[in-house]
Amino acid sequence: MTGPTVPPPSGGHDLGASFGAPVAAVQPSAPRSHRRRNSLIWVAIGIVAIAGACTAVQIGANLGYDDALIGFEDAIDDAEDSALLLDDELAALGGTLAVASGIADHDAGVLMDAASKEALIATVGEAETVVSDGTAVREQQFPAADEKPTWAWELFGETTQLNADRDAADDLFDEFDTAGRSAEDAARTLEEAGVTAITSAADAAAGFEAAHVSARNLDVIALRSAAERLQQTEGSLDETAAAAYTDLEAAASQMLVSEQAELAEKSGPLYDARLEIEAFARSLAPGVLLDFDWSEFVNGYGYADSMGGYATWWYADPGYATIELSNSVAAYWPGARSEALVAHEVGHAISVKCDGMYDDSDQSNIEAWATAWAISMGFTDAANGTSAYGPPPQSLIDAAAGCR
Repeated sequence: MTGPTVPPPSGGHDLGASFGAPVAAVQPSAPRSHRRRNSLIWVAIGIVAIAGACTAVQIGANLGYDDALIGFEDAIDDAEDSALLLDDELAALGGTLAVASGIADHDAGVLMDAASKEALIATVGEAETVVSDGTAVREQQFPAADEKPTWAWELFGETTQLNADRDAADDLFDEFDTAGRSAEDAARTLEEAGVTAITSAADAAAGFEAAHVSARNLDVIALRSAAERLQQTEGSLDETAAAAYTDLEAAASQMLVSEQAELAEKSGPLYDARLEIEAFARSLAPGVLLDFDWSEFVNGYGYADSMGGYATWWYADPGYATIELSNSVAAYWPGARSEALVAHEVGHAISVKCDGMYDDSDQSNIEAWATAWAISMGFTDAANGTSAYGPPPQSLIDAAAGCR
């Protein structure tokens, strides 16, 4: 129970110690050192938070840079691979272009089809443009990464640059790839045009030979050999094909020269008769290459109304022969004697097709064979060799009939 409150005495102080009355407790203020510790704690917490944030930013900047660097390096690797392929295609095109250009420049206009040559020249020009453009593309420089920086703000800037350089490398890849494909296509087109052109020349060789029968044998053989080698290249355009084509055109040009020389030698009053006799001789031995020489006297004959002939032949591949005739053979053309004498000489020449059918180690056998061959062809005039060497045995005539 609480008792009655006693009023303080006059002039006294209430010390808060009255009986039974609650006294409010007065808390003393906190010590100053305690407040300082709290502030320091919050400062420390702030510093830690800021440091953590900075660390996170730095780590993120590093990771972003590393990813960008990997992407950039991959793009550079791809671009370098594409550049190497472009180098290969440009080198291949350059080789084909060198061959094709040589062919186009060397062409003498004798055998190559005009349309094929025109197409080849146009394709060479197009290929030269592709090489020029591809070389210009290839000369572009690759971007390079700088040394990795340290601080986040530097890393962010370098990451942006790496991404831009990666895009540039991707663009280079595309340009190299496009240029490489263009070079590949140009090489293919150029090879096709070149093959078509030189094939047209090879195909024209046989007709050219038939149109120039007065050309010398060795020039004709050179033409055949070059045409055969060219056909054996099997549609490829390389140095072997180019060499064969060069030889082919050279042989054709030389055939024209030798033909003109041969025809010039035959000029004069007997010109037409000489050409008729040569055509006659070739008709008797188709496929045998024959050269003809004309003189006033051959083998001791040619004076008055006598006729002389002489044949030389070579067992080569193909075999060929030279027949010498006196002018008197042409003077008495056409006549049975002229025909028979020419048939006898062709009988010698055709030995190149019938090697081994008679004993050619003995001169009398050689002359008997030529006489027998002329008889087997139906030429019965004594100028077939009978008058000079006597009649051959029937067995030899029968054997000679198998030589055509």
